[in-house]
Amino acid sequence: MQTHGTISGILKNKSHDLWSVAPEATVFDAIQLMSDKNVGALLVMSGGKLAGIISERDYTRKIALKGKSSKETPVRDIISSPVISATPDNTIEECMRLMTVHRVRHLPVLQGDAVLGIVSIGDLVNWIISAQNYTIHQLESYITGQYPG
Repeated sequence: MQTHGTISGILKNKSHDLWSVAPEATVFDAIQLMSDKNVGALLVMSGGKLAGIISERDYTRKIALKGKSSKETPVRDIISSPVISATPDNTIEECMRLMTVHRVRHLPVLQGDAVLGIVSIGDLVNWIISAQNYTIHQLESYITGQYPG
């Protein structure tokens, strides 16, 4: 494992399932799908193109706290757009910076207009923990004389 990874490395180890809704879907349907799939955000796709992203945070702040009806409000009314996104070549550090600066927890990964996947802050944190554990193991092996080389 390398110590400076890219998003493509995270995508290789993730499920290739992409969950999405149309802009015309109700917010209730989107929240139901998030619950069913145990995810915190969905891609909003229109005509095969990424139109935005809807998250649990969007629901809480733009529907629940404003007293709107999730069964009557279409997703397009509350999506986060334009979308803050990453490419497969972005580093883990670059994506963490993007998420921090823009205060988002999910980044769609795009190659041109094609959606390759989505990464969450949890994915990035898990990758960093794994990389640190690997480095610690390598250093311990070196210190105890078990390091090959």
